[in-house]
Amino acid sequence: MIAEQTVQKVLDTADILDVVGEFVNLHKAGANYKGLCPFHNEKTPSFVVSPAKQIFKCFGCGESGTAVSFLMKYENLSFPEAIKWLAKKYNIQIEEKELSPEELAKLKENETIQVLNTFAQKHFSHNLHNTQEGKTIALPYFKSRGFTDETINKFQLGYALNKRDDFLNAAMNKGYQPEMLVKAGLAGAKEGSNIFGKNKFYDRFRGRVIFPIHSLSGKIIAFGGRILGNDKNTAKYVNSPETALYNKSKSLYGIYYAKHEIVRQNKCFLVEGYTDVISMHQAGITNVVASSGTSLTEDQIRLIHRFTENITLIFDGDKAGIKAGLRGLDMVLKEDMNVRIVALPDGEDPDSFSKKMPASELNEYIETNEKDFILFKISLLTDIQLADPVKKSKAVQNILTSISVISDPIKRDNYIKETARLLDIKNEILYQEINKIIGQNIKKETKEQEKQQRRLERQTPEIPQFIEEENAYPEEKQLLFFIFKFGDKIFDQDENITVTDFIINEIESDGGFNNIINLEIFNEIKKYAAKNETFDIKNFLNHPDDKIRNTVTEIINSEPQLSNFWKKVGAYIPDRNETFKNDIKKTIIDFKYRIIQHHLNKITQEMQNPNLSTDEQNSKLSQIISLRNISLELQNLKERLIY
Repeated sequence: MIAEQTVQKVLDTADILDVVGEFVNLHKAGANYKGLCPFHNEKTPSFVVSPAKQIFKCFGCGESGTAVSFLMKYENLSFPEAIKWLAKKYNIQIEEKELSPEELAKLKENETIQVLNTFAQKHFSHNLHNTQEGKTIALPYFKSRGFTDETINKFQLGYALNKRDDFLNAAMNKGYQPEMLVKAGLAGAKEGSNIFGKNKFYDRFRGRVIFPIHSLSGKIIAFGGRILGNDKNTAKYVNSPETALYNKSKSLYGIYYAKHEIVRQNKCFLVEGYTDVISMHQAGITNVVASSGTSLTEDQIRLIHRFTENITLIFDGDKAGIKAGLRGLDMVLKEDMNVRIVALPDGEDPDSFSKKMPASELNEYIETNEKDFILFKISLLTDIQLADPVKKSKAVQNILTSISVISDPIKRDNYIKETARLLDIKNEILYQEINKIIGQNIKKETKEQEKQQRRLERQTPEIPQFIEEENAYPEEKQLLFFIFKFGDKIFDQDENITVTDFIINEIESDGGFNNIINLEIFNEIKKYAAKNETFDIKNFLNHPDDKIRNTVTEIINSEPQLSNFWKKVGAYIPDRNETFKNDIKKTIIDFKYRIIQHHLNKITQEMQNPNLSTDEQNSKLSQIISLRNISLELQNLKERLIY
């Protein structure tokens, strides 16, 4: 684990303008810098970088953070990976600190799997180029697919010899334990066969050409293997199982090679297989990815959505290919992406079709034949279907089901009107039908949520519940803002107490915060205060926990700004540096008042229980009277505050 002093040195050195400027074209705008947001599609710049605060904020999509969080989102890096990226940029030597035994074991396992994957890739590439079997069987296969040496090397393609233990022996000779090979998904274990020797283990990939699968940052996380031949008793593809590094539902084949071009062109092509991606890259179209041997998942769609809102699905030219492609369509629409579809000529797939023409003609074909998903679905309807009322009704229902998952009401409305126009159906009829579908979807989701809640209630013990709604106990975020803004200022001269200490004392007397994220931030601040240390806001802005980091960024950006109108009319607005003590007192009173009201409501509801004894009723009534007296006292205190 990276030593704390090293992390702090990196945070102190990194300049957000310098870091973000490597990825976004920024222009000076007053004290700040502006550019087009890299996290959503926009034509007017709303992405602002503040060198003074060392943070960024997009006023279009709401993304915000520091140089570290920018790297984490843009490059899909973990917090330690982002720190290492910055350390390399600023020539800062990384110092590691001692981990707990559990952390050390997990880190060691992950690192070992990563090293094993790299070793495996080199072994498979060596087999391809330097063994008789590889040169006479596997390499000719890749050449027959039209792959050049440059392409083979770029995608690090390889070959697993058709032997039970070729890779196993090579890895064990390097000192790797077979059990770790199983954890890495590179070997399998056979039960009951010489369980104390290596014969228990065998290579997962045998007699297959190998396609390494890369993470977003370019690390090899898994492999896909394809047989050479048409043995019907053998699976055509074998892929790595899920490991500590590989989650197939969250991975996309080719994303490492495609991500920058996806951003540049603001569009992503989605195909089905490994060779489709490779052939299109070789043809010059590099903003293309595949779903890595699985049906398209929501996580894969969200991964694409990080780079663009525009996705084009390229379907194989046969009916089976089109049917398979349409299965993932509604998931893409649900993520509010702009979807277009290209169906290739019958009998073609992206791999074969991209070899028949240069990149310019392939691009021209795609641009000419791209269709909006509604037009595409309607184009699949035959004259017979349109003439048959039952078949037409079924087709319309299918189209409306897809439209219903679009959350943007304006986009959904446009699609309904376009469908009505193209199929010569009255708008009112389609609105009725789609409202019915949406209503059914809501009921289904509600039932599923209730079912899940009942399941959780049966499975988990009752625990204290924290309020996590955005608007619950808003005073908590206000008080955290005061700590971040004025924490080290003296609140009471006589007692020599700081703002931070005053707020901690007041809030602890009432049991702390209710929101679990605010409470975590508050508890970390208390740790600094207990040591008489002044915390650095950067520690929170670059916190490894996404929720804490995002919450703190939101809090420090929440200070209200004086509008130009009041400036023009010369209105007097008290300086917060003069009023912060009363502001804090007022906020604490509001916070305590809210807690009192919460308890009052709770006890009042409990008194409705007809089974309460007379003593219990009297006790609760006494509590209510006491709480109301405290509530009145708090209101009087608030009224006596003078600005």
